[in-house]
Amino acid sequence: MRLLPRSTAVPAALVLALLPGAALAAETPAAPGTASGFTITDPRIKESSGLAASRIHPGVYWTHNDSDDGPYVYAVDSATGKTVARVTLTGIGTPRDVEAISLGPDGRLYVGDIGDNKDGTWDHVWIYRFQEPKELRDQTVGAEQFTVGYADGPRNAEALMVHPVTGRVYIASKNEQGGGLYEGPERLSADGRNVFRRVAEVPWVTDGAFSPDGTRLTLRGYFTARTYAWRDGRPDGAGERVDAPWQGQAESVTYAPDGRTLMFGAEGANSKVVAVPVAPAAAPSGPARTGSPEQPGGTPTGASGAQGAPAGQDSDSFAKGALVLAAGTALVLAGKRLLRRRPKA
Repeated sequence: MRLLPRSTAVPAALVLALLPGAALAAETPAAPGTASGFTITDPRIKESSGLAASRIHPGVYWTHNDSDDGPYVYAVDSATGKTVARVTLTGIGTPRDVEAISLGPDGRLYVGDIGDNKDGTWDHVWIYRFQEPKELRDQTVGAEQFTVGYADGPRNAEALMVHPVTGRVYIASKNEQGGGLYEGPERLSADGRNVFRRVAEVPWVTDGAFSPDGTRLTLRGYFTARTYAWRDGRPDGAGERVDAPWQGQAESVTYAPDGRTLMFGAEGANSKVVAVPVAPAAAPSGPARTGSPEQPGGTPTGASGAQGAPAGQDSDSFAKGALVLAAGTALVLAGKRLLRRRPKA
């Protein structure tokens, strides 16, 4: 979702001044055997707003434009940055504000048409689902459409995550004062409304992703990212900071299929997808729980998607990030007011 025209976006220089040590996104060499970053070169993809790693096509990532594009999903080869397939979805209505994509354990891709630029204008949004194509070529596929509502009323959202073990769908709402994590029904139904219920509080979120084993949930915003241990169907604790890159209109995140790398994406022509290695798991903060619904018979590990800094250092960095977010949000709101006051031509 584009908050403002790009001319009024928060400048990188301001972020760097407010947050010492912040870095502009750059493609850095990856360790042998791990996923590496790439640049999306397709001129049709100007607002990449979601990422999902293919399980059957090594090195391929699925993405889509934010809006004003159509019922299209693109497969991008990370080795070249080129599109190797454009899939046209049929059997659905006209997409309104597509914000996220996630791959379920059933091998189906879930596309979240869940954005609401006016925070509650629409009393329902949609999820589209289709089988990941076995052959990579331009093609048309039939998709299912699911109507979605929230138990506590309409809201804006940009993050949709499908749990890789249970197949349950989660949506994280986006709000200037923070958002909520919403849990969908055990199984989506094409008949009637699927009600999503709030199960946790989350910060400003533009995308999220579960680790391939389902034990971690990573959520990102424009300035920060955090990884949470996933226990009993909920994020556990305050999470740990991830050294996410500064990408301006930072819109997407997914795990590489082996779970060793987080891939961070952004909007814009020739946008970069930046690979960030996943840090070793932190020690669990409390007694281990076994046999939870989300991890049958297993013992959850810590939030291994985070960069492991000492507690004091981590909280200090998070506080700085919060200041940056506050400053950036203030600029965004000020820009909105200026645009509203600008006389019509």
